[in-house]
Amino acid sequence: MSETSAQPLQYRFDGPEHAPVLILGPSLGTTWHMWDRQVPELTRHWRVFRFDLPGHGGAPAHPAGSVGDLVRRLLATLDAAGVQRFGYAGCALGGAVGAELALRHPGRVASLALIAASPRFGTADEFRQRGVIVRSNGLDPIARTAPERWFTAGFASAQPAITDWAVQMVRTTDPGCYIAACEALAAFDIRGELGSVGVPTLVLVGSEDQVTGPAEARTLVAGIPDARLAVVPGASHLAPVEQPAAVSDLLVRHFTSAWLPVQDTGQHAILAAPAKPVLAPPLPSPVAEIAGAGKSEVSAVPDAYEAGLKVRREVLGDAHVDRALAGADEFSGDFQQFVTRYAWGEIWSRTALDRRMRSCVTLTALVAGGHLDDLAFHTRAALRNGLTAEEIKEVLLQTAVYCGVPAANAAFKVAQEVIREETTPQD
Repeated sequence: MSETSAQPLQYRFDGPEHAPVLILGPSLGTTWHMWDRQVPELTRHWRVFRFDLPGHGGAPAHPAGSVGDLVRRLLATLDAAGVQRFGYAGCALGGAVGAELALRHPGRVASLALIAASPRFGTADEFRQRGVIVRSNGLDPIARTAPERWFTAGFASAQPAITDWAVQMVRTTDPGCYIAACEALAAFDIRGELGSVGVPTLVLVGSEDQVTGPAEARTLVAGIPDARLAVVPGASHLAPVEQPAAVSDLLVRHFTSAWLPVQDTGQHAILAAPAKPVLAPPLPSPVAEIAGAGKSEVSAVPDAYEAGLKVRREVLGDAHVDRALAGADEFSGDFQQFVTRYAWGEIWSRTALDRRMRSCVTLTALVAGGHLDDLAFHTRAALRNGLTAEEIKEVLLQTAVYCGVPAANAAFKVAQEVIREETTPQD
């Protein structure tokens, strides 16, 4: 177990000590306070366990670079607190943690609710680009645009105190932990595993969510064998904040369908739910609808090409790789196979050098060879691999000594334009 995996998460309990445990997982950039308005209702039934992501809400800044790492740290925290079996509700990144728990540790999860969740969150490029923005500009640009991603326009304008709370919550997050969480979301993809989620699952989404909206929710419901869909009108991404009563009601109805007390021991057991748990008739505000069931299965045997393609996409971005592969024909297709298998599957996949170091070496070699077109997309790759603009500048200064001033001069012009494009926050 790595040192970061062993780090406990910051958490709190609310509710009766001997009630069954219900875990509430937060979204990226939020703290456990995003669930404050659910706690009074949920603690009537459960002992509520809330946790903060690393570096969020004053939690220790030990970055977790994968959803699996977050799951390991959460389970270690729960083990230390004496919690073995639990229900789990999570929002966005918190939902990814819940899905990963259900897939990798099915014996621990009794029932699941996925809110504003997706089997794959956008594209890896989007989250790695967000990491570049934060590394170059800090969290302020992300914080200022959080309300428009999280809330409907009407709610944001009518609730200035909550809007300001959202901005400050992001601003006070540790940048390194935020970037690591972006990397975790970039790598998260369970589209081929949804059929293996074996617990009753509520998929809840705001009707106005433009981040992970109803389309992503329906993909989850179609793939998870025992899943129900609830669409909450008038809510965007942070539905628990924007429509707290509706979300609380749906969570209570979902989790009580699978959880019953054992009278003779005073403890609580999780009983198997029916094949399709029945929700009570919806209130006027939330609307629950049933999506068709279905499974998505992907079977592939990894080889050097597949491993190389994965690394190539992670370093250069999906858009660049898609263009390169789409442009391949009978004449150039073998070369694309060769590059993917050899350069990316054999060399870039080696572990003796990390990707930051490999980017430094690659930039230097490209400057020395005068390969300015490749230098442009490898400058983008260097930013994605964690180099800062200042560090790229130092690499190019070093090339001026050993590769020549004219070569470095041309390289600075290319890199300057790429860095400006990649690190300027979008309006």
